[in-house]
Amino acid sequence: MTPSEFATAANVSRETMDRLLGMDRVLIDWSERHNLIARSTIKDRWHRHYLDSAQLVPLLPEGIKSIVDMGAGAGFPGLVLAAMLAEKDVSVTLIESTGKKAAFLTAAGEAMGLGNLKVIPARIEAVKLASPPDVIVARALARLDKLLAYGAGIQGQSTRYFLLKGQDVEDELTGTTKSWHMEVIRHKSCTNPDGVILEIGNLARA
Repeated sequence: MTPSEFATAANVSRETMDRLLGMDRVLIDWSERHNLIARSTIKDRWHRHYLDSAQLVPLLPEGIKSIVDMGAGAGFPGLVLAAMLAEKDVSVTLIESTGKKAAFLTAAGEAMGLGNLKVIPARIEAVKLASPPDVIVARALARLDKLLAYGAGIQGQSTRYFLLKGQDVEDELTGTTKSWHMEVIRHKSCTNPDGVILEIGNLARA
């Protein structure tokens, strides 16, 4: 997938695409020195990483004002969401404990000219937010039970989760039922035939 094919598939504006191309330049530059994404996926990154992240946008509730990406890594999905939602006044906070990755996120955010972005270089368990986010996202970070434990420390009563998961999602859901009560909606991934986006709300410990 080329950048122009991504722009069509994700229905993004020229301004948003300019931001994402700014991110991509930093990503490729840093990837020569650091292992931000698997080298085998670099060639197909606009499909494997950018579109995979962008597919969350149509699923997000109307009127949200804040998103937290737990374990933001190489900026997927957090940086992509920040670029796509910049005109909607949605703030995006990226939490990343690995110093080099946090430094990349900061550099990429500056290259993208994002004013709605905050990078917190810390472990998720240590983060204290001024107010709970409307939405929590995560991609390729941890098993579901661990993700929910991370999120429980920063969520609010109405926070909704959008978690990109793979083929083991049903086993992961089964493993959480003893510890958590929740409402679950499954959305089919448009980039991975085995992928699922879990939308979770009303999360509470069992």
